[in-house]
Amino acid sequence: MALLLGFLLLLELCWDTSALGPLSSTKGSDGLEFELPATNYETKDSNQAGPISVLFQIVQVFLQVVQPHPFPEDILRKILQKKFDFSTDYDKIIYYEIGIIICAVLGLLFVILMPLVGFCFGLCRCCNKCGGEMHQRQKKNGAFLRKYFTVSLLVICIFISVGIIYGFVANHHLRTRIEKTRKLAESNLKDLRTLLIGTPAQINYVLSQYASTKEKAFSDLDNIKSLLGGGIHDELRPKVIPVLDDIKAMAEAIKETREALLNVNNTLKELKMSTAQLNTSLSDVKRNLEQSLNDPMCSVPPVATTCNNIRMSLGQLDDNTNLGQLPSLDKQIDNINNVLQTDLSSLVQKGYKSFNDIPEMVQNQTTDIVSDVKRTLNSLGSDIENMSEQIPIQDKLSDFIGYINDTETYIHRNLPTLEEYDSYRWLGGLIVCCLLTLIVVFYYLGLMCGTFGYDRHATPTRRGCVSNTGGIFLMVGVGISFLFCWILMTIVVLTFVIGGNMEKLVCEPYQNRKLFQILDTPYLLNENWKYYLSGMVLNKPDINLTFEQVYSDCKENKGIYSTLKLENTYNISEHLNIQEHARNLSNDFKNMNVNIDNIVLLDAAGRKNLMDFSSSGVDTIDYNVYLAEMGKTPTKVNLLSFADDLDTKANNLPQGSLKQSLKNNAQNLKTIHHGQVMPLEQSMSTINQSIKELQHKSSGLRVKVANILSSLDSAQDFLQTRISSVIVKESSKYGNMIIGYFEHYLQWVKISITEQIAACKPVATALDSAVDVFLCSYIIDPMNLFWFGIGKATIFLLPAIIFAVKLAKYYRRMDSEDVYDDMENGNIGFHRHHSTQTV
Repeated sequence: MALLLGFLLLLELCWDTSALGPLSSTKGSDGLEFELPATNYETKDSNQAGPISVLFQIVQVFLQVVQPHPFPEDILRKILQKKFDFSTDYDKIIYYEIGIIICAVLGLLFVILMPLVGFCFGLCRCCNKCGGEMHQRQKKNGAFLRKYFTVSLLVICIFISVGIIYGFVANHHLRTRIEKTRKLAESNLKDLRTLLIGTPAQINYVLSQYASTKEKAFSDLDNIKSLLGGGIHDELRPKVIPVLDDIKAMAEAIKETREALLNVNNTLKELKMSTAQLNTSLSDVKRNLEQSLNDPMCSVPPVATTCNNIRMSLGQLDDNTNLGQLPSLDKQIDNINNVLQTDLSSLVQKGYKSFNDIPEMVQNQTTDIVSDVKRTLNSLGSDIENMSEQIPIQDKLSDFIGYINDTETYIHRNLPTLEEYDSYRWLGGLIVCCLLTLIVVFYYLGLMCGTFGYDRHATPTRRGCVSNTGGIFLMVGVGISFLFCWILMTIVVLTFVIGGNMEKLVCEPYQNRKLFQILDTPYLLNENWKYYLSGMVLNKPDINLTFEQVYSDCKENKGIYSTLKLENTYNISEHLNIQEHARNLSNDFKNMNVNIDNIVLLDAAGRKNLMDFSSSGVDTIDYNVYLAEMGKTPTKVNLLSFADDLDTKANNLPQGSLKQSLKNNAQNLKTIHHGQVMPLEQSMSTINQSIKELQHKSSGLRVKVANILSSLDSAQDFLQTRISSVIVKESSKYGNMIIGYFEHYLQWVKISITEQIAACKPVATALDSAVDVFLCSYIIDPMNLFWFGIGKATIFLLPAIIFAVKLAKYYRRMDSEDVYDDMENGNIGFHRHHSTQTV
């Protein structure tokens, strides 16, 4: 019933939700993300029996030995097809059940024979036979036999005790699991309700996410200036911006060239004035020295030699440069000033502005198209919202929830009865285990009293009270065994036949899915349907939809849509087809008319300005002449060295006006050097660097300007001839981005509905809970362990009876004994009787 109920729940849910499916979590492009809220279920998908599972496995191994034959698929198929004839096919059942039949027959023989044997045994002992005579013959191996019987009975009692423990554990485990049945049923029903109630909410959630998609698309449409216009601008930027940057740099170069020319020209004028002043100063010093050398002392040796040397070196006191012959740069400066009358920088800024206005122009020219696209998207939204009305699920699910409520009511109404019956069963199992416990306790007491009370020096008629009590306990155990062992075996046989067959015919084939494979046999449940499940759910019996596949998919938590192949009755792809809307949107973007052909990067005035700069003559200046003059020293001789030499020579002269005049002129030369030569050298070094920089800037000026104009023409031509293709390309890219939002959303909807919405794991869990957990784990496994333990203990009662009867002779006090007197030629024995109470 549980198996049937589970499949009915699954099929009803699938039949009533033929228009829905599963859920997913998907990240969209540009931050558009969809994620379905997760559904949490209470029931665990696995059941752990704990340490007792080892005992269950031992029982299953025993059943595998007793029943090694494979699952009788052919017999079950014939039974389901109502083609099984017991009169002709009984041999197949016997062949399959031969192990269980043999064990059951042996058990029945035990049930029948044990009472008869006990009755005969009792009669036999009443006739002083079968050990009933209270007389024990003395034997040489008596001590060995007593020990052998004691150890054997002890070992057997241990085996019986293990079986009894199995029985107690199984009885208690079954009771505790029955107590958990209510919680198991409630959690499964709650999970099914969560599935049924959450499915419409999931569908509504998925469809409602269209608003987020539309909001993202509207945001991008409102931001068309930066997205589409910016895209066109970025596409043109590598071709246009470098040219404008070069022109802008050339405009700055023109200004820098003018400043450099002015600086060089003005510095050159200052140098010419400084050189003339230096020349005058040197001439004055030279003239003073010549006058000083006319002193009469210069005719007196050896002063004459010194004077002659000084007179010969006066030619070095002269200007070393020829700055006055350097041409002026006034003409070039005038040409540059004429070029600067046109503000090339402002013309370049106009080009920048014209180019950077492209996004604004795109926005202004696409207002109508954006409105049309928004209208189309709103229309698509209406179609998607109508899909929720096309999925007739909520009314169906409300009816199905009624089935779950009825099932819950049925469980709550009958579960107390089940628990009451289980309490009776538990009490019965407890009595059975206690009865076996009583028997084995008597055996243990007999062994303990007999072993510890036995006196090997006492004759059989003089044994102690403790030993005699031990023998009595053993015989009491034997008597109780004969009285109740057949009842115990009857219980064992019944539970063995039922539990063993349930394990082999239900639990084991359910776990290895043989049951599902049998149900999937073509034309089995309906001779007109190849696949029963597809005929029932889809009304198309030729579709390969099997119970095993549905169960496996549900175990993997797949959605009902893909699990039951509902695309054969409700094709979600057709209902989510937006090709017509996509074509309309694509045509809108392709027909987008954006006119930005009137971009002028640099007008004619700017071009003329560049040409005038290239012909300004800055690049034709003979910079080497200037550099050569600037590389010279201002004077032919180092004035400091000349002054020091002059001062040294003056010191060698005798005191007088000549000496003083020479020293004064030496000091004047030092003053000229520090006051005029050194500043002049510094100015010449500075202007030398400026001339080099000016030379570098003006080098290849005509080529640079020609390259800029060529790049400008190329960029302008690109804007005029290729900009339309760029606009089409970027418009298509922008349109695909907008359309991509909705294609991505609808793809997510499709994946969600086909794979994740209404994930049917609770159905598979409910089926597992009914069959694998409740029936097999809660009932069959403990029941099998119960008969295994009790049967084991009951079977070992038979050898225990034999050894207990044998051993009791050695513990009980006898009425008579054998006495032997040693004679010369042999032993002569006689019987001696002692009155004792016989039990």
